[in-house]
Amino acid sequence: MDFTTQVQRLKIIMKLSNFDYTLPKDLIAQYPSKVRGDDRLLIVNRKENTFQEKRFAEIDNYFKKGDLLVLNNTKVIPARIFGKRKTGGKVEVFIVDKTKKPIEVLLRPSARIKENEKILLESGDEAKILGRTEIGRFVEFSKDLSKILGECGHVPLPPYIERGDEPEDRRRYQTVYAEREGATASPTAGLHFTKETLDKLKKKGVEVAYITLHVSYGTFAPVKEENIENHKMHSEFYHISKEDVIIINKARNNKSRIFSCGTTSLRTLETCADNFIQSAHAYEETHFKEFEGFTKLFIYPGYKFKMVDALITNFHLPKSTLLLLTSAFAGKDLLFKAYDYAIKNKFRFFSYGDAMLII
Repeated sequence: MDFTTQVQRLKIIMKLSNFDYTLPKDLIAQYPSKVRGDDRLLIVNRKENTFQEKRFAEIDNYFKKGDLLVLNNTKVIPARIFGKRKTGGKVEVFIVDKTKKPIEVLLRPSARIKENEKILLESGDEAKILGRTEIGRFVEFSKDLSKILGECGHVPLPPYIERGDEPEDRRRYQTVYAEREGATASPTAGLHFTKETLDKLKKKGVEVAYITLHVSYGTFAPVKEENIENHKMHSEFYHISKEDVIIINKARNNKSRIFSCGTTSLRTLETCADNFIQSAHAYEETHFKEFEGFTKLFIYPGYKFKMVDALITNFHLPKSTLLLLTSAFAGKDLLFKAYDYAIKNKFRFFSYGDAMLII
């Protein structure tokens, strides 16, 4: 394939409609597996263009001593609140970013709610609706948001899970290594890991490093532009401690394979890639520093990966930024063949669904 043909093909791929697929509704997982980690795992081999079906608990067989596994230790907050207007109409308040002042939220329904209107929450507190943002509204709460969420916040299950949250979701929509509060959606590839699986990897000599990316609406916001390149990602906060920077840099210097658990870990590593590359020869620990900031990195086919060798991920929605990212990593044709295989073999899709390892 000559250069001109490659460019023309890439322009065709950049159309959002090329990243659509049909998914039977009964394959959308409404509940997690009965036992954490008892999920199916589709191995996608980029070099051999092959698929192999395993159980997630067998994932340690694809690691070797010296490999690095990078996990996102963000912790999901109970970001969904319910309330009523003075008219009696029900309102859902979904926290988008609690770090902003005033706080940014999504309202449902939104169109009829006026500026300065007050919503009575289940906790008895009030939320004063302010001006519009790019995606939602600003809100002023009558007391500290953390206290309100503790009293009446609900697990922020995604809309394709067509049920209310249940007590078990507080445990199962959280990874076993969740530590830093701030996410309004779970880094779902990590939901499959158990402490036993992580212990098996560590005993095998696999290194583990943690990053934090507070997953928010930005990761899941729909792509509305047919020309993919025109889509703008919303910013999300990330942090990598000095200790974990050292572990990741050691893996790079040793040319070890880096396994990213989830698209959020991958985006964080790729966001910081230049910083890692610049410090690749800084062997003394005093030369290292933590990485922190906000990322709007949008990865789609044509992107050149700098940090990651293998990706653990779930199956993603059609036309989503997550599907675009995994298409960039695996190659679009191979990934869509893998999705066809998964659909025909009735894998479970999306947040509470089965997993994929792209190697």
